Amino acid sequence: MILETMITCPKCRHQKTETMPTNYCVFFYECEQCRTLLKPKPGDCCVFCSYGTVKCPPIQRGQNCCG
Repeated sequence: MILETMITCPKCRHQKTETMPTNYCVFFYECEQCRTLLKPKPGDCCVFCSYGTVKCPPIQRGQNCCG
């Protein structure tokens, strides 16, 4: 299980390494550089699946995210 991901802001391209929680989903994430509020893309369960280099822990386990 990989818990660290590099999240990239689609607006300003700022990148930051984050540790993903294993017990809840992250639906909103504020870019620390441009303050854009990121939300999951259609069809994705969380911001890590949409903007991270690694999918969230439930998806890595082959489960539904947050379900």
